[in-house]
Amino acid sequence: MSFTVTHRYGCMDRDPPISDLPRLLDELLDRPEDVEHGAVAVTHESEWSISVARGGYVLFEHLENGGERHMLEVQDEDILRMWQLLAAGEIAELELFPWKPGYE
Repeated sequence: MSFTVTHRYGCMDRDPPISDLPRLLDELLDRPEDVEHGAVAVTHESEWSISVARGGYVLFEHLENGGERHMLEVQDEDILRMWQLLAAGEIAELELFPWKPGYE
């Protein structure tokens, strides 16, 4: 299975090593005053995506079909675990997390 990461300033990489995901998350620490570029994401080839904004706001959605759900104040280690599951195509396991419907 294939996945893509979207960096804070819009650059994308296909199938990077899983070991690169902590650096993707660390991009949110740079330039906190830049609110326009405040999210990073991992998207599975099935179009399921998990984007993360500063403060641990996590959005899980299907980019074509919707179904948006979110969590607030998620810890970095939990975000990294979710991204790993998504990269592996483990959508059913991700759906078991305590998501709240819609956007915050």
